[in-house]
Amino acid sequence: MSQIPNLENAPINLASIRARAQTELEHVLKNIRGDKCLVIDPKLSGSLSLVVQSSELKKHGAELRHLTAEPIQTERTKVVYLVQGELNLMKFICSHIHNDTSKGLHREYHLYFVPRRLVACEKILEEEKVHDLLNIGEFPLYLIPLDEDVLSFELDLAQKEYMVDGDATSLWHIAKGIHNLEFSFGVIPNVRAKGKAAARIADIMNRMQAEEPVNMSDMGIPEINTLILLDREVDMVTPMCSQLTYEGLLDEFLCINNGAVELDSSIMGVQQEGKKIKVPLNSSDKLFKEIRDMNFEVVVQVLRQKATSMKQDYTDISTTTQTVSELKDFVKKLNSLPEMTRHINLAQHLSTFTSKPSFLGKLDMEQTLVESQSYDICFDYIEEMIHKQEPLVNVLRLLIVFSVTNSGLPKKNFDYLRREFLHSYGFEHIATLNNLEKAGLFKKQDSKSNWLTVKRALQLVVEDTDTANPNDISYVFSGYAPLSIRLVQHAIRSGWRPIEDVLRLLPGPHTEIKRGGFSSIPSYDSLSGSVNSLEKLADGRRSLVLVVFIGGVTFAEISALRFLSSQEGMAYDLIIGTTKIVNGKTMIDSFVDVFG
Repeated sequence: MSQIPNLENAPINLASIRARAQTELEHVLKNIRGDKCLVIDPKLSGSLSLVVQSSELKKHGAELRHLTAEPIQTERTKVVYLVQGELNLMKFICSHIHNDTSKGLHREYHLYFVPRRLVACEKILEEEKVHDLLNIGEFPLYLIPLDEDVLSFELDLAQKEYMVDGDATSLWHIAKGIHNLEFSFGVIPNVRAKGKAAARIADIMNRMQAEEPVNMSDMGIPEINTLILLDREVDMVTPMCSQLTYEGLLDEFLCINNGAVELDSSIMGVQQEGKKIKVPLNSSDKLFKEIRDMNFEVVVQVLRQKATSMKQDYTDISTTTQTVSELKDFVKKLNSLPEMTRHINLAQHLSTFTSKPSFLGKLDMEQTLVESQSYDICFDYIEEMIHKQEPLVNVLRLLIVFSVTNSGLPKKNFDYLRREFLHSYGFEHIATLNNLEKAGLFKKQDSKSNWLTVKRALQLVVEDTDTANPNDISYVFSGYAPLSIRLVQHAIRSGWRPIEDVLRLLPGPHTEIKRGGFSSIPSYDSLSGSVNSLEKLADGRRSLVLVVFIGGVTFAEISALRFLSSQEGMAYDLIIGTTKIVNGKTMIDSFVDVFG
């Protein structure tokens, strides 16, 4: 199965976005005639694998290499660098060129920035006296379709850069990516934003439309009716909790990277000592599409039922004479056997983690933290974790939930836990704690906490959640409804106005903007929510809402949005945009800064 997702069933023409990226990359390679060595930034190569097969690149005479500090080993005289604008990568390129020059090698160098050139990077090239030796261009890859309803800007450090370093480059990048979408699908008439970064992006988009307008007269009715921009800072509790959907747990324990997991072949029942295999996970796999968004305990039951049914069919076929059509049905079922085997193996492997008492204890503590009514119990639990030197990331995840739900910790408690943490894990982690404090994730208490009010107003804790037949998004965390998705639910249903009192208790401003002279197009707060009124808007198709998370989204939140979209009476399809797919670990990793 290919790692490149099938986009045929996307509610909007995402295949055209991917096709444009493929064409532009081919254009870059065709412009440099003959054989060439294509040196790719390692972070970028995973993203590119979702856009184009490596065999396609080789067709254009490209030999592929990853960019590292080591000199490139190649006989080719043309070298093409394809990189994101990061300063350390410029140093690698400079050292490669200096190394070639010292050996008397004469090569033709090309450098393509993804998605655009950065002055700070070019300054390094000038200082190292290699700028004039490079032909510099851009490969404007702003958005990558990860699946039929998910787009990624592939900005894994956006949250840290904005909240800690005060660097807003990624916000321009996001606005540009959305503006590019508008050239294909029309100006989005309704924008709802919550959070500092979200409000800035809405503002940048308006400036872009003024400076480089999308021609609205050619477009007809816009395909995307509403854009919801949500800052991760508004809800840092959700990504720190353990996801309990199938896809969420796969990411928590096996780390899904660019739509695939890599694991030992023995887990997948292939006996090849020490060999790793890549298992693609996207909606091209029919069974995965069916079970990815379910709570994991339900997935185990579903797989068991399917296996039992298949076994029964096999027994029937062996013992009784079948008609041709019955045989045909059976063979059709057999075709799904590889998918069944794949997910039974994966689910069995996940169960080894989810059945551990330590995991179940962590889930109980997360629930207690979210309920936020037992301060001393939570404090003692985290203190004990620190003294036992439990994995650093596990401690920080709970510490962040503890701090955020309490609006910070009283000075005495904050200083104590900080000191104990550094004693336990080493003083080289002082920079990490400073980053978290700057981002407001682990800090001293400066005001009374609003969490209980928010929790009650938005019904974040739901008793007796039915995970098998869910009727609420809380099933993705077995009883906790992600705050971020509750906000999206309200933004879609009735706009910000009815929940303004709650929004004021959460970080950052909130805005609602009508754009592009479409005042005649109703936004959702003036619609009855009935499907009919919307169908007239979008030629028989359901109207679209694009939900963009600035700072990352988890698979559990994506599952909750898919659940909302599938509900009866829901009048629109949802598409999710994100700077990156994250989980608690990858999010904390972006803030980790170790001295020495």
